[in-house]
Amino acid sequence: MTDRETTRLIAWSHELRRVHARLRDALAITRAALDDGAPGESATRDLLLYCHGFCTALDGHHQGEDRTLFPAIEAAHPHLAPVLRRLEQDHSMLAYLLSGLRTAVERSATPAELDRHLEGIAALMENHFRYEERQLLTVLETLELNIGTEEALGPI
Repeated sequence: MTDRETTRLIAWSHELRRVHARLRDALAITRAALDDGAPGESATRDLLLYCHGFCTALDGHHQGEDRTLFPAIEAAHPHLAPVLRRLEQDHSMLAYLLSGLRTAVERSATPAELDRHLEGIAALMENHFRYEERQLLTVLETLELNIGTEEALGPI
């Protein structure tokens, strides 16, 4: 394997970490918008915007993994199938929680209720990211994957 190929492979594990960091930041910004928002139409619009952006980014990331990255990992490392199924279950649960958040934002739920939604998403998301990184970063450093980063990890 050439130095360039090794660098490209290791870059996948670094990119996964970067995507997770950006999603953590997006969640923090969304939570800050909730904490800082004064009651009123402007605060609701801002929160809708932040929540929509965060929900779209997280959902897109997981769709990219489910559609492209995980099948490539499973093809190269079939023994990781149970790990990938657990991660896919997390994706499904996070999609459900994101749907609940969207609904709560659209119906102008109280800040306390929105915070409960965000807290649940944050807890599951962090647990999911840590597990995924423990299980897959080393694998990503050796995975030959000739696709774009956005296709594999989503549009963030």
